[in-house]
Amino acid sequence: MTNSAEIIIDSKNAEILYKALRVEGERNIPRTSIKIENMENKLKIFINASDVNAMRAAINSYMRWINLSMKLLEMV
Repeated sequence: MTNSAEIIIDSKNAEILYKALRVEGERNIPRTSIKIENMENKLKIFINASDVNAMRAAINSYMRWINLSMKLLEMV
């Protein structure tokens, strides 16, 4: 059984976030696959994981990276 989640961020900085996060999305993470899309002010992150622990870890990681990126954008 696989677990899946979709995170949608509505932001004028979606393209910047996409460029920052796609590097992480290209990495091979055990038990997890990630797909990141940028669509007109929306960043979509699709996460598939083989178990709940891997899903939780992936969601936590991406939410921290998004939060950090948003804070950095506010400072610029």
